[in-house]
Amino acid sequence: MLRIIETQTSESKSFLEKLNERGKLKDEDIIRTVRKTLSDVQIEGDKAVARYTRKLDSPRLSTKGLRVQRREFKQAYSEVDAGYIDAIGRARKNIESFHLKQMRTSWISTEEDGVLLGHLIRPLRRVGVSVPSISQLLVSSLLMSVVPAIVAGVDEIVLCMGPMRNRQINPHMLVAAAECGVDEIYKCGGAQAVAAMAYGTETIAPVDKIVGPGNLYVQLAKKEVYGHVDIDKIAGPSEILVIADGTADPDFVGADLISQAEHGAECSAILVTTSLGFAEQVKGAIELQAQTLPRQYELVKAFENYGAAIVVNDIEEAVEIANHIAPEHVELHIENPLDWIGEIRNAGAIFIGPYSPEAVGDYIAGPNHILPTGTAARYASPLNVDDFLKKTSIISYTKTALEKVTPDVVKLAEVEGLEGHAAAMKIRFEDE
Repeated sequence: MLRIIETQTSESKSFLEKLNERGKLKDEDIIRTVRKTLSDVQIEGDKAVARYTRKLDSPRLSTKGLRVQRREFKQAYSEVDAGYIDAIGRARKNIESFHLKQMRTSWISTEEDGVLLGHLIRPLRRVGVSVPSISQLLVSSLLMSVVPAIVAGVDEIVLCMGPMRNRQINPHMLVAAAECGVDEIYKCGGAQAVAAMAYGTETIAPVDKIVGPGNLYVQLAKKEVYGHVDIDKIAGPSEILVIADGTADPDFVGADLISQAEHGAECSAILVTTSLGFAEQVKGAIELQAQTLPRQYELVKAFENYGAAIVVNDIEEAVEIANHIAPEHVELHIENPLDWIGEIRNAGAIFIGPYSPEAVGDYIAGPNHILPTGTAARYASPLNVDDFLKKTSIISYTKTALEKVTPDVVKLAEVEGLEGHAAAMKIRFEDE
């Protein structure tokens, strides 16, 4: 199931090139479908949202049934067990605690001659969250999207999730939303949900920003509406890269590679190791462990498409490959892993040591698991509180301070050919 590749070979170069193309949004048929959906929702509002949702998810959904009602929350609580609610509470607490440390405050500084400069930092007013809830129940992604927005102080959070065939939202998803304090929830997913939140409908008021994971239709829809509203990022298929030496546990590493491969056929699960023997052990561990897991198709396809064990000469070369791939998750299963953290420049999250599996980051550790994918870790960051804040600059000059800088502003404006800018400075001192 796991191919083994020697470094610096034509096979390894071909594999890395294939990775670079992975997850690129190039499907013209899907783009056309998404644009049609966005246009229909923009023109027809609730009618189009309900029509697409009936076609894709719930055949009997009506426009009047788009918003989740209070009685549906009560019903959802009756269908989940207390252990689940407790787990949600602990995960939410850890996520909240981590993101509270990211908060920043407005500031004003006093400069020479009475100049005041500063930043006003304020939360966005209304944020939309779209989370898969049918083919995969991404309860954890709901928490990771909603809790940082709450910490940031967003006034209104609206959540869109696809309904099941019985017109209900999955109870586990609904309870997770309720435990976070979100009660404005709509029964729609996919591109139609993105369109509804971006443009607004009779029932769904438009938002200022849309966040959350989703399939290719959702990501392309977010890309299309960007500029009309803000978005968090274009999220591609999940990724993990494990750097391991001969001291690592092959069963642990195999399990962690499987944990990402099971997300879907386009996911990548890569081992970079200094030991050929260890690569063989991990390959065997994956084949043994996968036999008992339910998502066989996803696992086989993911390892077939984007899975590999790359055997390198040393840890330095392993780190070089990791920085080139810029994966969503990096795990360090090596001696003295803390010595190498600073060398991992391109990664969404770094997991250190054998008892820090990627799965604990997905659910309960606290740092956000909505991470840059598809090499975006070269320049992007995990979803965080800043994604829900906006900054407004403050500038206040006195007459004395402005007079001192007027010659410089006039010179720069004249070089740019913007005489009006220069005149706006000079007019204030013409009588002197």
